[in-house]
Amino acid sequence: MADPARARKLADRIKEVVAKRLEKGIRDPRLGFVTLTEVRVTGDLQHASIFYTVYGTDEERDDSAAALKAATGMLRTEVGRNINTRLTPTLEFILDALPDTSAHMEELLKQAREHDAQTAQLASGAQYAGEADPYVKPREIEDDDEDGDERS
Repeated sequence: MADPARARKLADRIKEVVAKRLEKGIRDPRLGFVTLTEVRVTGDLQHASIFYTVYGTDEERDDSAAALKAATGMLRTEVGRNINTRLTPTLEFILDALPDTSAHMEELLKQAREHDAQTAQLASGAQYAGEADPYVKPREIEDDDEDGDERS
């Protein structure tokens, strides 16, 4: 098992190499506007998972996934030329679900804010069902000293 710092450095280098190659362009018209978000390398440095996002519709995402799958061999060759390891790791492209997840979370937060506003509006005109202070208070001991009659 490799040092985690070495695996992290290799992941950064792979991300840089693949991003530069995609920036130069590959000869596939299906490839859309792809952004690499993260690269994870296994502990034995044999496999790299490359997470990416695509700006556009679901059809453009599917086309970009097919283009990346078709270009995996060429990109692996490019990575092999630019890293200093005995073996070139296999590459796997995974569509990153982070943007979809964050959009869903934003929608849930929006719904929660609306619900809180409705609750606050209902609470502003509400009245207590019983007393305003429902907690039992201790009885106050009456002072009998004023009468001069002390009980023991």
